[in-house]
Amino acid sequence: MERENRNCNIAAIFSGFRALGLYSNHLAHVLRFHKKHREFYVLTAVGQCFHTYNVKKLGIVAVSNALPEDISSLAADRMLVYAAYGKHISAFAKNKEVVHTYTGHQGDVHLLLPFGDHLISVDKDNVVIIWDVESEDTYLQISYDKASFEVSALMHPSTYLNKILFGSSQGSLQLWNIKSNKLLFTFPGWASAVTVLQQTPAVDVVGVGLASGQIIIHNIRCNETLMKFQQDWGPVTALSFRTDGHPIMASGSPIGHIGLWDLEEKKLVSQMRDAHTTAIAGLTFLQNEPLLITNGADNAIRVWIFDVAGGDGRLLRHRTGHSAPPTKIKHNDQSGLNILSAGQDGTLQSFSTVHERFNKSLGHGTLNKTRAKKKGVTHDTAKLPAITTFASETARQSDWDGIIACHRGFLVTTTWSYQKGSIGAHKLEPELWSYVVQAVDITSCGNFAVIALSSGHIDVYNMQSGFHRGHYGKDKAHAGPVRGVSVDALNQLTVSVGADRLLKIWRFKSKELLHTHSLPAAPASSLLHRDSGMLAIALDDFTIQILDMETRRAVRRFSGHRGQINDMTFSPDGRWLITASMDCAIRTWDLPSGSLVDCFLVDAAAVSLSMSPTGNFLASSHVDGLGIYLWSNNTLCSMVSLRPLSADYEPTVIMLPGTCPSKDTEEEEVLDADSSEMLEYISPAQLDEHLVTLSLLPDSRWKNLLHLDIIKKKNKPKEPPKLPKAAPFFIPTIPGLVPQFALPTTPSEDQSKVVNLGVLAQKSTFYLQLENALDNNSYEEPVKLLRELGPSAIETELRALSPDMGGEVRVMQSFLKMISSILQSKRDFDLAQAYLALFLKLHLRFIADQPELMEEAESVSAHLEETWMSMQTLLNQNICLLSYIKSALL
Repeated sequence: MERENRNCNIAAIFSGFRALGLYSNHLAHVLRFHKKHREFYVLTAVGQCFHTYNVKKLGIVAVSNALPEDISSLAADRMLVYAAYGKHISAFAKNKEVVHTYTGHQGDVHLLLPFGDHLISVDKDNVVIIWDVESEDTYLQISYDKASFEVSALMHPSTYLNKILFGSSQGSLQLWNIKSNKLLFTFPGWASAVTVLQQTPAVDVVGVGLASGQIIIHNIRCNETLMKFQQDWGPVTALSFRTDGHPIMASGSPIGHIGLWDLEEKKLVSQMRDAHTTAIAGLTFLQNEPLLITNGADNAIRVWIFDVAGGDGRLLRHRTGHSAPPTKIKHNDQSGLNILSAGQDGTLQSFSTVHERFNKSLGHGTLNKTRAKKKGVTHDTAKLPAITTFASETARQSDWDGIIACHRGFLVTTTWSYQKGSIGAHKLEPELWSYVVQAVDITSCGNFAVIALSSGHIDVYNMQSGFHRGHYGKDKAHAGPVRGVSVDALNQLTVSVGADRLLKIWRFKSKELLHTHSLPAAPASSLLHRDSGMLAIALDDFTIQILDMETRRAVRRFSGHRGQINDMTFSPDGRWLITASMDCAIRTWDLPSGSLVDCFLVDAAAVSLSMSPTGNFLASSHVDGLGIYLWSNNTLCSMVSLRPLSADYEPTVIMLPGTCPSKDTEEEEVLDADSSEMLEYISPAQLDEHLVTLSLLPDSRWKNLLHLDIIKKKNKPKEPPKLPKAAPFFIPTIPGLVPQFALPTTPSEDQSKVVNLGVLAQKSTFYLQLENALDNNSYEEPVKLLRELGPSAIETELRALSPDMGGEVRVMQSFLKMISSILQSKRDFDLAQAYLALFLKLHLRFIADQPELMEEAESVSAHLEETWMSMQTLLNQNICLLSYIKSALL
């Protein structure tokens, strides 16, 4: 229940999207063949879910829904995929949805074997349970004594009906008939724990892998050992046999080597060394094809093809991620489609957010590239340690190296080429020993690299030639280690922060010191947003300071983190600063308002962050995590409230992307609609009674009122309209801008047929409303009616107010009072001006002759002058303030 409550809370701005660079873990892969597609699929476990890839292109096909715990064993039959987690087993249909759950084990399940309509599982307590797949009932349960027979492997020998072969850690094997629950035979073993049991292409013959490194080919029908092989690399972790006509057996080892054995000549024919950097978790030959699929705990899936004479396999295709957690990630270019990632395994890799086929590995850092090619990565004595931080620039990456990286505890800084996908030509080494590089940066033009050392020195190098181009300061730039260095967008200024609690701004070209700023605490790192000129400085007291490079002043200070700040990133527009710290929180700060607008917790602290240049994704890497996690920016596709969070705000824990069940996404969105999404703002009719409010009507409804005679002359038809031969049928409508149908009136029988001339002088609705307004002093209805009329209709209504057209003086007086009420309410100010101007244009002479109308007109003039004076005062104040801001030197 607690887990469900955690999943129901999502962050306002960011929500989990997907994970990159996760392909395999220490569990063996599972191979399936789809009869309808005529294609092989490989399944690998990744944490709480499993991935499905097609073997043809190693493209990801499906990602399963997440389980509550990490998967401990994986198996599959023709229809279902079985995954064990803790004491439970789940069966997945269509590689995604859980359709069955099997509970009954008292210990953690670590072995699974599908067997027809049944499933066999073994737990750590040495209990074997045979399940009926459909009913989820227990068909049979077998308990072993751990001291005498601890089950370590199991298999079903081909053509042996209802028979299962169990291997033990004591070395013995047992053949059981699970239908009759009888032990048929016990094989004494070979005095070593059984690690692998694998069916050979021959009936009755089984391959047995032992912890001693021995591989036994044994005939279980005759209880006769046919051949033995000795592997010198430790216990046998996996076995597989070719079925395409070559008598070859492949064996896996804990150190990543694969041995290829000829079963006819009974000898080792080839070695595939360093196929993986960790233990071989699983290897499988495809049925009747010269392809071998391997996976390991180094987060890699590889497909090898045997098409070369001599029996050695070459790498055909692969999917490889980091084998150790990433230390630094950064988007490579302005498209935001590629993310550079440096890992603790010493490699620099690029991951595509579009498709895995665009991923590339830039390799492992080395001091001697030629020697490393000859010896290989594992035996390279000049191999460099892991990259701690790097900087990249794409401006000149097609001409020379565009990436510069510093290594853990190392003085040498390396350059890398993204285009070539390898380490670059230069090793930038300052003439100082026993110091290390702390920070690096590349200018926006891609020509220069700035390197900061733990000694306090800051050096500049040319990226094309690798030559030294100067240093900052007479002796050194800072008295202590330099924690951060950045160059602005125009190569005018260089800013550095050091452990001496000083921030220094230098002229980039002349290396002259321009400004020194004292910091309240020692800085941990710094980050410059080049477009806005904002410099973020993370301090050792867990606070963040924002310095404006233009004014050289600290403009913001953020506090709230409860642990060391690991990384920071700006949004593309420079409005947000996203920070991650060791308190497992990822916080989003709004720079204009100076407040915290979003915060959420993750299970593992984020060590690096990078915001996409397009603003659509936030990428993060985490402690002990091998993947890169993408978080989508919700503000791009929905209205999100950016209200400042309160001081006592308690963030909620969010599951990392790729492990969140997709079926709960819609429920989460519904549950959190009130909290995360901002309701659509409905503006009131008037914001404040002291403000003058204009109408929202189009200009054409009131601007042309004074020019109607000119418009009528221009629009006068040259010839009268002709009646069409077959006129279409139209329902009669009432004239006006809002379409309204004229309802037919049925004459009554007693109605007189004599024409009443009084009907011809009928009063309009507007006229009647003005008459009523004289009594109740409410002018809302006539104003509302005028807003709905067009310019011609308004002119007709105002003309009809004159006594010459059947109107009255008191109604004209009511119209002037209506204008006064609009001015007093300070609403529809533009309409009041237009209506008054047209009224005066039509009836000015008549108003001058009528004392009542003159008195009311003077009242309207007083209201108008008062409103204009207040507006003029406000406008003058704003113009004065803007002029001062534009001219003053702040």
